[in-house]
Amino acid sequence: MKLNRVEKALMNNPLRELLQRRYEAPLLERLGGRVDGLRVLEIGCGRGVGVEILLRRFGARHVTAIDLDPAMVALARRRLARYGPDRVTSLVASATSVPAPDASLDAVFDFGIIHHVPNWRAAVGEVRRVLRPGGRFFFEEVTSHALARWSYRTFLDHPRRDRFSTGQFVAELERHEIAVDGRVVERFFGDFVIGVGIAVAPVAHTPRADVPTGLTSVRGGTAPSERRVLVPGGDA
Repeated sequence: MKLNRVEKALMNNPLRELLQRRYEAPLLERLGGRVDGLRVLEIGCGRGVGVEILLRRFGARHVTAIDLDPAMVALARRRLARYGPDRVTSLVASATSVPAPDASLDAVFDFGIIHHVPNWRAAVGEVRRVLRPGGRFFFEEVTSHALARWSYRTFLDHPRRDRFSTGQFVAELERHEIAVDGRVVERFFGDFVIGVGIAVAPVAHTPRADVPTGLTSVRGGTAPSERRVLVPGGDA
């Protein structure tokens, strides 16, 4: 859903930009590293501050920036025009229907957008769909703990049903095969969750001679396959 007038003002001011540049971006970089020379997506780009951060601080080669609000996309296009189409593509689109092929992106960034999506689980599914194996999901999100506060309920518009705690958000990422593995922190008394997940890839196994055909030994049991996480700079 689109931001109401109050939240749009809060998200498009110098203080918010300073917080994003000086606090959120450095923390995300510490948790997940840079994206030098890679193709990335920002969901909910707003007026384009996040895109600038991805290009200049994180080193992205190309950023696809989407937002549900055409007015915000127009502002982003004006702000980012100097980078040219080889570096930035700005589109009106939903986080639940990302205009990108499967496994086509190296990273996805979410600066506090998914909690606005009524079907946030579908948005997580889209993140996983467009990420290649080993691709990274950088997120800064607002939890149900914050959304239950009087100030949020009174002045801001958010979906009321099926909101997520930190644990529920991480569990949904894991369900979609985005492994967080400790790369997550809570801030401001649990109001915010910040972290990085990595898209896992299936591992093909060579059957052992002592295991019946069609089964592969996994951790002392039997299963057709297991998963591994591909991390930046190598496998783990």
